[in-house]
Amino acid sequence: MEQTPGAAEPSDADRRRWHRMLADEQEEARVYRDLAGRRTGEEREILLALAVAEERHRAHWAALLGDDARHVGRGSKQLRLLAALARRFGSVFVLALVQRAETRSPYPADADATPAMAADERVHEEVVRGLAARGRAQVSGTFRAAVFGANDGLVSNLSLVLGVIGGGVSSSAVVLTGLAGLLAGALSMGAGEFVSVRSQRELLAASAPDVRDADTVLRHLDVDANELALVYRARGVPADEAAERARRVLASADPAGFVTPGGGPSESDEVVGTGLRAAASSFVFFASGAAVPVLPFLFGLQGLPAVVVAAVLVGLALMLTGAAAGVLSGGPPLRRALRQLAIGAGAAAVTYLLGAVFGAALS
Repeated sequence: MEQTPGAAEPSDADRRRWHRMLADEQEEARVYRDLAGRRTGEEREILLALAVAEERHRAHWAALLGDDARHVGRGSKQLRLLAALARRFGSVFVLALVQRAETRSPYPADADATPAMAADERVHEEVVRGLAARGRAQVSGTFRAAVFGANDGLVSNLSLVLGVIGGGVSSSAVVLTGLAGLLAGALSMGAGEFVSVRSQRELLAASAPDVRDADTVLRHLDVDANELALVYRARGVPADEAAERARRVLASADPAGFVTPGGGPSESDEVVGTGLRAAASSFVFFASGAAVPVLPFLFGLQGLPAVVVAAVLVGLALMLTGAAAGVLSGGPPLRRALRQLAIGAGAAAVTYLLGAVFGAALS
């Protein structure tokens, strides 16, 4: 490897670190190319541009290594997993994971990385955040209903089962109670989610600009009075800007001028989701979650073993839903998983204690 005159010979630790950086950049470029392979249009171009930037970073470490760059290994396990997920799925969850990977770039603290490389990684994080935001908007309504439904099913039915167990009922009564709670809760959640989403969409629709007969209205407006400016001012546009926009719209007679720029009802509707989809998602995931604490009893377990197995299964499921929510939101998955577990365990413990108290009082 060629060295700058007077420069210190890099240590073995430096070379190992450069090899690791080189391999990771190579893997990151592969992730972006694999994601681009599952996209079209502008998103594909953006992802390919990110891959080119990672190749540029790779070239930096290759130049430091010189001939040693030919012996580069594979990237980190996390990046190899991301590449595998990108090849097979390319979903918003993969983009969310890539976003988290970009936030953990070591370049700002690395003496051998250039300031431009550190700045690139910071920009990459925002680019991926923007791409992920599109997917998050498309799935947020359904995903919210699914996570809420699964979590509610897990916690409420485990609490219900532990509550009646605390009251001293038989295993057959536990199963019956659990199944009744599953059906009642799933139907209630599905119906409630449908009504909630439909009501929200109706509220958004009531606030959306009405462009019916807009071309006729524009032709007959009094140009001197220019009441069209009042429409924009009512939507929060400053007076001077509203007057200028109204003059441009009247001059062009464009019916689209009735719509205030900067976000419209279609974006809000996309985030809210559809009533039927949210209801179905909530019903299915609540029922799936509520079935977990009943499974040990359905398979013949009784007493303490059944309670322990049910608690472990529900705990694992709660951590899974918490981690999934953390990944999609860009937060730390483990922290969200532990938070879900703590909330569920607290609710179940309180219900069991109340069941034991009431069972003792009624016996």
